[in-house]
Amino acid sequence: MSLEVHPGEIVALIGSNGAGKTSTLRTISGLISPRSGDVLLFGKSIRGVGAAHIARLGVGHAPEGRRLFARMTVRENLDMGAYSRSDRAGIRRDLERVFTLFPRLRERATQLAGSLSGGEQQMVAIGRALMSDPKALLLDEPSLGLAPILVDAIFEVIQEINSKGTTILLIEQNALLALKTASRGYVLETGSVVLSGPSADLIASPDIQRAYLGM
Repeated sequence: MSLEVHPGEIVALIGSNGAGKTSTLRTISGLISPRSGDVLLFGKSIRGVGAAHIARLGVGHAPEGRRLFARMTVRENLDMGAYSRSDRAGIRRDLERVFTLFPRLRERATQLAGSLSGGEQQMVAIGRALMSDPKALLLDEPSLGLAPILVDAIFEVIQEINSKGTTILLIEQNALLALKTASRGYVLETGSVVLSGPSADLIASPDIQRAYLGM
C-alpha cells in the first residue's frame, strides 16, 4: 500500500474491519515495524525509529480505544502527553489550548480518567496527543461509542485543530462523516489501497456508496 498526507490536510482512511487501518497508524507512529517499504516524515525516513522519538519529531497519536491511564487524573494524563518536552511556557500554552478546545476537561482536571464518560475520555485522548505539540495528528476512531451530539462536537474540534495548521490522518467508522471532514480519502481492503481521490469523488462513487455509505 502507498499513501501520502500533505501538510495542512485532513485525509481519511476508510475500510471494513480488519482492512489494516489501525495497523497503518501504528506503523506510522512506530508501534509496529514495517516488513518492507518505508515511512517518510517530512521527507525523511523514520523506519525503525522508536515510537518515543517519532513523537518528538512531531507525530501525535490518539489510538483506538483511547488507552488512557485510568488511575491517573485528567491533568496527569494530559501532562503525560508532554513528557518529552522541556519548554514549560509552551506546555502551559498547549494545556490552556486543550482546555479551551475541551472546556469539560478543565472542570474534570482532578477527576480520575477511568471515571469519565466515553465522550470525555475521547476528549482526554485527543488532548493528550495535542500536548506533544504535533505537526501531524493520527486519529483512530474518534467517534467510537459516542452519542451523536458528542460526535458532532468532537468533529468540530478536529476541524478547529486542523484550521490552526495541524495535519490530520483520520480513521473513522462513519465513512460519510470522515469523507465530509477530509479533503481526500483512501479506501483500504486487506492491507491494500484500492481507491483514492478527493472526498467528493469518493462520496459520489456508486461502489463506495454501496460498500461503505449505506446508500
